[in-house]
Amino acid sequence: MSEHLGDKIGRLRRLAGLTQEGMAERSGVSVDVVRKLEQKRKSSARLPTLHALAKGLGVELTTLLGDPPGVPSTGEADSPQLVAVRRAIHPLMFAPPEEPDGAEVLTPSLLRAEIADAWSIYHSAEFPQLLNLLPGILADARLTASEEGPEGQAALGKAYQLAGHLSIRLGKLDLALAALERAIGAAEASEDPLLVPMICNSLAWAYQRSNRLDDARSIALHAAQNLERDGLIDDASGLRVWGGLAMSAATSYARLDDYTSADKMMRAAEKAAGCLAKMPPTEGDGRLLSIFSKSSVRIERVRLAVQHERPAEALELAKGMRLSKDTPPSWRTWLLLDVARAHTDLGNADGAVKALESLRRVAPTWLRHHTLAVAIVSDLWELPSRPAGLRSIAEFLGVAN
Repeated sequence: MSEHLGDKIGRLRRLAGLTQEGMAERSGVSVDVVRKLEQKRKSSARLPTLHALAKGLGVELTTLLGDPPGVPSTGEADSPQLVAVRRAIHPLMFAPPEEPDGAEVLTPSLLRAEIADAWSIYHSAEFPQLLNLLPGILADARLTASEEGPEGQAALGKAYQLAGHLSIRLGKLDLALAALERAIGAAEASEDPLLVPMICNSLAWAYQRSNRLDDARSIALHAAQNLERDGLIDDASGLRVWGGLAMSAATSYARLDDYTSADKMMRAAEKAAGCLAKMPPTEGDGRLLSIFSKSSVRIERVRLAVQHERPAEALELAKGMRLSKDTPPSWRTWLLLDVARAHTDLGNADGAVKALESLRRVAPTWLRHHTLAVAIVSDLWELPSRPAGLRSIAEFLGVAN
């Protein structure tokens, strides 16, 4: 089992030469919260609190949250798979382009299908599998970009964007920013006017994870405004990209403790999603576009309500929600986790376990990859009376003792 959040905070606080009171003052978090976390009377904290603690300790947020399974979190060297991804993102200078190793002749259409399938693997949380596939995808994309001009550059941009997303999930923010910088460069060389704003959305997410919240908000708002200015939101593809940026900006507002602006932005996104449902469907493979629909907007609203300690509002928003068929497993996972967290905050342990059981049925891999799931189960495990079904989930996550 990974190191407890409270143990991490205590260890990092002592390394920084801070008392609990000094850390509370530096981070703007109450000393009572610091004590409860270090004494393991609390196993989790809201994201704004974690951002504040990380800032007070002088570390990145991922240092507190830890890395997902499959990635060393003990200071050991990167795994061979991750080293291969690093080499693919930072290829040798002056090296000849890689030759495709597949039996089929590489074409832009085949590469797009390969990248779209890889995005599906990402959303299914099959990170070890994607780690193995990504170096070859990037090699194929670089070769295609060198031969096919703007169309190849567009594919290369999506491949680097995927590398950036995976790196964020693995807690490797330096690698993520490098990949996304290369993605922007390829996107600017393509003829796809939506590709740069899509990657800007990914950059905003990376900045959020780095606690650069003002930068995250600014880049998302700027890209969304550019889409409006250029008249690119009149069709389904453009509106999907705009909607993803609007949700990203709302998330940054919320983490900056401006819930009013966040809620206003999310309501605008929800209205846009209603318009999207009436438009002709997106041409091409929708997996290569931003995730945006009525379902994704509502899921994000639930998440923001939970993070801002509005559990009753979160459950009301989630009540009776019908998810669209194109909602990826990762988004379904976030919804069920937030519902579990809201039930826990309201003292409804049975409701929390029911949500976690649903998550285990539909996305067991994602359940294992979420530190929030471990935190919720740890909190429930400390209750004087444990609800039925909790032990099975606790054993599945390695929480039971």
